[in-house]
Amino acid sequence: MSRIAKSPIELPKGVEFNESAGTIKVKGPKGTLEMKLHPAVEVKLDNGVVTVAPLNDSDMAMAGTMRALIGNMVEGVNNGFERKLALVGVGYRASVQGKSLNLQLGFSHPVDFEIPEGVTIETPSQTEIIVRGSDKQQVGQVAAKIRAYRPPEPYKGKGVRYADERVVMKEAKKA
Repeated sequence: MSRIAKSPIELPKGVEFNESAGTIKVKGPKGTLEMKLHPAVEVKLDNGVVTVAPLNDSDMAMAGTMRALIGNMVEGVNNGFERKLALVGVGYRASVQGKSLNLQLGFSHPVDFEIPEGVTIETPSQTEIIVRGSDKQQVGQVAAKIRAYRPPEPYKGKGVRYADERVVMKEAKKA
Protein backbone atom coordinates (compact mmCIF):
# COMPACT_ATOMS: atom_id res chain seq x y z
CA MET A 1 0.00 0.00 0.00
CA SER A 2 1.31 3.45 -0.90
CA ARG A 3 2.11 5.89 1.86
CA ILE A 4 2.13 9.05 -0.25
CA ALA A 5 0.28 11.02 2.45
CA LYS A 6 3.21 10.66 4.85
CA SER A 7 5.68 12.44 2.57
CA PRO A 8 5.77 16.22 3.14
CA ILE A 9 5.52 18.87 0.43
CA GLU A 10 8.33 21.43 0.43
CA LEU A 11 7.25 24.82 -0.88
CA PRO A 12 9.73 26.32 -3.37
CA LYS A 13 10.75 29.99 -3.15
CA GLY A 14 8.05 32.31 -4.46
CA VAL A 15 5.16 29.95 -3.69
CA GLU A 16 2.60 31.01 -1.07
CA PHE A 17 0.30 28.51 0.66
CA ASN A 18 -2.90 29.47 2.55
CA GLU A 19 -5.47 27.21 4.20
CA SER A 20 -8.61 28.76 5.67
CA ALA A 21 -12.20 27.57 6.13
CA GLY A 22 -11.62 24.30 4.29
CA THR A 23 -10.16 26.01 1.21
CA ILE A 24 -6.57 25.74 0.03
CA LYS A 25 -4.98 28.52 -2.03
CA VAL A 26 -1.58 28.17 -3.66
CA LYS A 27 -0.05 31.21 -5.35
CA GLY A 28 3.12 31.26 -7.41
CA PRO A 29 4.79 32.77 -10.46
CA LYS A 30 2.57 30.84 -12.92
CA GLY A 31 -0.75 31.78 -11.27
CA THR A 32 -3.09 30.98 -8.41
CA LEU A 33 -4.96 27.72 -7.79
CA GLU A 34 -7.75 27.05 -5.31
CA MET A 35 -9.28 23.80 -4.06
CA LYS A 36 -11.72 22.61 -1.38
CA LEU A 37 -10.13 20.49 1.33
CA HIS A 38 -11.81 17.19 2.14
CA PRO A 39 -13.32 17.26 5.67
CA ALA A 40 -11.60 13.98 6.68
CA VAL A 41 -8.13 15.50 6.16
CA GLU A 42 -6.12 18.16 7.98
CA VAL A 43 -3.28 20.22 6.52
CA LYS A 44 -0.46 21.92 8.44
CA LEU A 45 2.18 24.41 7.29
CA ASP A 46 5.49 24.56 9.22
CA ASN A 47 8.52 26.51 7.94
CA GLY A 48 7.70 26.08 4.25
CA VAL A 49 6.76 22.39 4.58
CA VAL A 50 3.16 21.24 4.12
CA THR A 51 2.03 18.01 5.78
CA VAL A 52 -1.24 16.19 5.18
CA ALA A 53 -2.76 13.88 7.79
CA PRO A 54 -6.07 12.01 8.06
CA LEU A 55 -8.37 12.75 11.00
CA ASN A 56 -9.11 9.01 11.33
CA ASP A 57 -6.89 6.07 10.41
CA SER A 58 -9.57 4.80 8.01
CA ASP A 59 -9.23 7.95 5.85
CA MET A 60 -5.61 7.33 4.81
CA ALA A 61 -6.58 6.92 1.14
CA MET A 62 -8.23 10.35 1.07
CA ALA A 63 -5.18 11.88 2.77
CA GLY A 64 -2.99 10.42 0.02
CA THR A 65 -5.30 11.80 -2.65
CA MET A 66 -5.32 15.27 -1.09
CA ARG A 67 -1.52 15.21 -0.71
CA ALA A 68 -1.13 14.35 -4.40
CA LEU A 69 -3.56 17.11 -5.44
CA ILE A 70 -1.79 19.70 -3.27
CA GLY A 71 1.58 18.55 -4.64
CA ASN A 72 0.27 19.01 -8.19
CA MET A 73 -0.99 22.50 -7.30
CA VAL A 74 2.43 23.50 -5.92
CA GLU A 75 4.19 22.05 -8.99
CA GLY A 76 1.72 23.78 -11.33
CA VAL A 77 2.05 27.30 -9.91
CA ASN A 78 5.84 26.94 -9.77
CA ASN A 79 6.71 25.19 -13.08
CA GLY A 80 3.42 24.53 -14.88
CA PHE A 81 2.35 21.48 -16.86
CA GLU A 82 2.32 20.73 -20.58
CA ARG A 83 0.96 18.07 -22.93
CA LYS A 84 2.18 17.65 -26.50
CA LEU A 85 -0.07 16.41 -29.28
CA ALA A 86 0.90 15.33 -32.78
CA LEU A 87 -1.31 15.35 -35.88
CA VAL A 88 -0.65 12.38 -38.18
CA GLY A 89 -2.33 12.29 -41.57
CA VAL A 90 -2.25 13.94 -44.98
CA GLY A 91 -3.71 17.45 -44.77
CA TYR A 92 -4.06 17.44 -40.97
CA ARG A 93 -3.12 20.91 -39.71
CA ALA A 94 -3.49 23.06 -36.61
CA SER A 95 -3.15 26.79 -36.06
CA VAL A 96 -3.96 29.20 -33.25
CA GLN A 97 -6.05 32.22 -34.21
CA GLY A 98 -6.71 34.50 -31.24
CA LYS A 99 -8.55 32.55 -28.52
CA SER A 100 -9.35 29.67 -30.86
CA LEU A 101 -7.50 26.59 -32.12
CA ASN A 102 -8.31 25.89 -35.76
CA LEU A 103 -8.00 22.20 -36.72
CA GLN A 104 -8.11 20.64 -40.20
CA LEU A 105 -8.70 16.94 -39.48
CA GLY A 106 -9.99 15.50 -42.74
CA PHE A 107 -13.62 16.53 -42.16
CA SER A 108 -15.54 18.54 -44.73
CA HIS A 109 -15.34 21.51 -42.34
CA PRO A 110 -12.66 22.97 -40.06
CA VAL A 111 -12.96 22.33 -36.33
CA ASP A 112 -12.69 25.41 -34.09
CA PHE A 113 -11.78 24.69 -30.46
CA GLU A 114 -12.27 27.58 -28.02
CA ILE A 115 -9.24 27.82 -25.71
CA PRO A 116 -10.44 27.90 -22.08
CA GLU A 117 -9.23 30.42 -19.50
CA GLY A 118 -6.06 29.34 -17.67
CA VAL A 119 -4.67 27.30 -20.59
CA THR A 120 -2.37 28.40 -23.41
CA ILE A 121 -2.01 26.51 -26.68
CA GLU A 122 0.91 26.83 -29.08
CA THR A 123 1.50 25.33 -32.51
CA PRO A 124 5.26 25.30 -33.22
CA SER A 125 4.55 23.56 -36.53
CA GLN A 126 1.35 22.70 -38.39
CA THR A 127 1.35 19.15 -37.02
CA GLU A 128 2.28 19.87 -33.39
CA ILE A 129 0.13 21.24 -30.56
CA ILE A 130 1.44 22.14 -27.09
CA VAL A 131 -1.08 22.65 -24.29
CA ARG A 132 0.29 24.49 -21.23
CA GLY A 133 -1.18 25.60 -17.92
CA SER A 134 -0.82 25.58 -14.15
CA ASP A 135 -3.72 23.19 -13.42
CA LYS A 136 -2.72 19.60 -14.25
CA GLN A 137 -6.31 18.35 -14.50
CA GLN A 138 -7.34 21.18 -16.84
CA VAL A 139 -4.31 20.72 -19.12
CA GLY A 140 -5.02 16.98 -19.40
CA GLN A 141 -8.72 17.58 -20.03
CA VAL A 142 -8.09 20.11 -22.81
CA ALA A 143 -5.57 17.76 -24.47
CA ALA A 144 -8.07 14.89 -24.23
CA LYS A 145 -10.84 17.01 -25.81
CA ILE A 146 -8.58 17.94 -28.74
CA ARG A 147 -7.55 14.29 -29.18
CA ALA A 148 -11.22 13.20 -29.08
CA TYR A 149 -12.00 15.07 -32.33
CA ARG A 150 -10.04 12.44 -34.28
CA PRO A 151 -8.41 9.70 -32.14
CA PRO A 152 -5.72 7.64 -33.89
CA GLU A 153 -7.18 4.80 -35.91
CA PRO A 154 -5.50 1.38 -35.81
CA TYR A 155 -5.06 0.69 -39.55
CA LYS A 156 -3.09 3.67 -40.85
CA GLY A 157 -2.43 5.48 -37.56
CA LYS A 158 -4.04 8.71 -38.75
CA GLY A 159 -5.46 11.10 -36.16
CA VAL A 160 -4.54 13.26 -33.18
CA ARG A 161 -2.27 11.48 -30.72
CA TYR A 162 -0.20 12.37 -27.69
CA ALA A 163 3.46 12.89 -28.61
CA ASP A 164 4.55 9.93 -26.47
CA GLU A 165 1.64 7.67 -27.46
CA ARG A 166 2.36 4.43 -29.28
CA VAL A 167 -0.46 3.30 -31.55
CA VAL A 168 -0.65 -0.46 -32.06
CA MET A 169 -1.28 -1.02 -35.75
CA LYS A 170 -3.57 -3.76 -37.04
CA GLU A 171 -2.94 -5.79 -40.14
CA ALA A 172 -5.18 -5.07 -43.13
CA LYS A 173 -8.03 -7.47 -43.73
CA LYS A 174 -7.29 -10.26 -46.19
CA ALA A 175 -9.75 -11.40 -48.82
